[in-house]
Amino acid sequence: MSGSETRSSLPFPFRRRSSGDVTKNLASVSSSLLPAFGTVVDDGYLHLKKYVIAPYDRRYRWWQTFLVVLVVYSAWASTFELAFKKAATGALLPVDLVVDAFFAADIVLTFFVAYLDNSTYLLVDDHKKIAARYITRLLFPMDIASTLPFQIIYRIITGEMHEGETFGFLNLLRLWRLRRVAELYKRLEKDTRFSYFYTRLIKLISVTLFAVHSAGCFYYWLAAHHKTSGNTWIGVQVKDFKHRSIWLGYTYSIYWSIVTLSTVGYGDLHAVNTGEKIFNMFYMLFNIGLTAYIIGNMTNLIVHAAVRTFAMRNAINQILRYASKNRLPEGLKEQMLAHMQLKFKTAELQQEEVLEDLPKAIRTSIALHLFHGVVASTYLFKGVSEDLLTQLVTEMKAEYFPPKVEIILQNEIPTEFYILVSGTLDVLVYKNGTDQVLSKIGPSDVAGEIGVVFNIPQPFTMRTKRLSQVIRLSHHHLKQMVQPHSEDGKTIISNFTQYMKDLKQEMQQEIPSLKELLGDTTVEQATANEELPSSDAVNSQRETNLEGTPEDSTSLASKYPTRVIIHGHHPNESPTGDTNGKLIHLPDSIEDLFNVAEKKFGKRGNKILMEDGSEVEELDALRENDRLFIFES
Repeated sequence: MSGSETRSSLPFPFRRRSSGDVTKNLASVSSSLLPAFGTVVDDGYLHLKKYVIAPYDRRYRWWQTFLVVLVVYSAWASTFELAFKKAATGALLPVDLVVDAFFAADIVLTFFVAYLDNSTYLLVDDHKKIAARYITRLLFPMDIASTLPFQIIYRIITGEMHEGETFGFLNLLRLWRLRRVAELYKRLEKDTRFSYFYTRLIKLISVTLFAVHSAGCFYYWLAAHHKTSGNTWIGVQVKDFKHRSIWLGYTYSIYWSIVTLSTVGYGDLHAVNTGEKIFNMFYMLFNIGLTAYIIGNMTNLIVHAAVRTFAMRNAINQILRYASKNRLPEGLKEQMLAHMQLKFKTAELQQEEVLEDLPKAIRTSIALHLFHGVVASTYLFKGVSEDLLTQLVTEMKAEYFPPKVEIILQNEIPTEFYILVSGTLDVLVYKNGTDQVLSKIGPSDVAGEIGVVFNIPQPFTMRTKRLSQVIRLSHHHLKQMVQPHSEDGKTIISNFTQYMKDLKQEMQQEIPSLKELLGDTTVEQATANEELPSSDAVNSQRETNLEGTPEDSTSLASKYPTRVIIHGHHPNESPTGDTNGKLIHLPDSIEDLFNVAEKKFGKRGNKILMEDGSEVEELDALRENDRLFIFES
């Protein structure tokens, strides 16, 4: 990847300063995105000062991860050495010194790591500013205090090894390093490369183990420093336990801690003196909060994982109740169930839901990447311009259908057509009480375009043969997009006419008056071509319009007549058999519209109303798919 490619892949713009500042600015954005997306940008493309480390550099990240492993050891050893002093001055002492040396090296390294300025959102690579920021914050003194080997320093100064309790408590300062573990889990929870469920689960287990270990060590420390060894929780069970094996005492401590945390309470190890009873009370109160935290998190994780299953089961139950209440046929009920199940199974593939919050330019680019090739290879749009293809793909909606489901019904009103992306469809007609398969269509084939282009009821039923993905486009959107592209409109009509001529004879027979329809389509195309005005005519027409003469739109209307739905009753009435209305081409005059309505409904009307009750006086005011109610007042 080149430097320019690296910069262009960073998505957010910032105010411009200098070239170096802009580069560091983009780098800071990448640093902020790193915890969420795992993005790593090579610092070789960043113009940072010499001997300055980028905070998201891959090598520095590996170093931080290695230190987290050492933090785990420090968290275990700090409380363990407090309870068992022999371990602090014995085998664990050299290991502690090596671990402290690594953290001391990290303190030095921090003086060379750039940081993100909260006010300018720029990476600061000035050595003085980096050092001043680190020294003046609480991080620096705490890092120093948690790294110094106090026992070794005391031995160098006094010449003897001090085994008092002071150094045991000073070693607890190393628990400050646990902040690194918290930062690691925070980064992993945002990193999509890792499972959020398992990351949270491991975090909960880690918190529980650390609580068990720490409580057990502190409880042993109370017994070890009681004035009477026999009057302690472990002294009752193990005589002279102070001189027994360290791991024996540690086993007893962890056993007591787990039994208490889990609220089992066998009673074999119990508080004897007042100090132990007070410690037990605080520990059990802490356990209430820890248990609530663990249960709450686990419940949230499990419910989050199962919420889609609950939603699907609820939707299926609602479908079953609806089908039973309305006594739907078994086949129709199975189609409803199959569609609902497919909706949940393919939820992550639905472009509408996944991409709805993205900018339109990104959605367009994704749609072109997914469907441009499919649309361009269909017979209907072969040879059309790239501009029209882009507009078509942008307006198309993707949808999945399960096997044996009708996506188009014979004789339904044509409002949209489909392009098959994947799968197979059966082309059916209903004859003699049975469905007869006339042909099959596959990827890049078109379904439902015959009814849309001819403006007739769909002549065929389209049924999925297997799981199929389609993209659909409405007749209204197609009409709007093709109107400004006259040459593309001629190409589409030509492609469609040739396709109809090459159609199987048995399919042609199922389309009523096919020859007349093809003739009308050819005539409409020729008429539209003759009436398309030249650029000079358009300019002169616009000048005329400016003087007050209305613009003539007959050329577009002749090519794409407006379709409306008519009803033979008042809009407030709903007679049987006229729930959907009749889809017709809008005639030239209101008188012709009354004549068409008389032929359709067997009675002549004298008044035309819209759905909202407003009366129609001019047909030019009507739009595509308007509903008109024609009746006698």
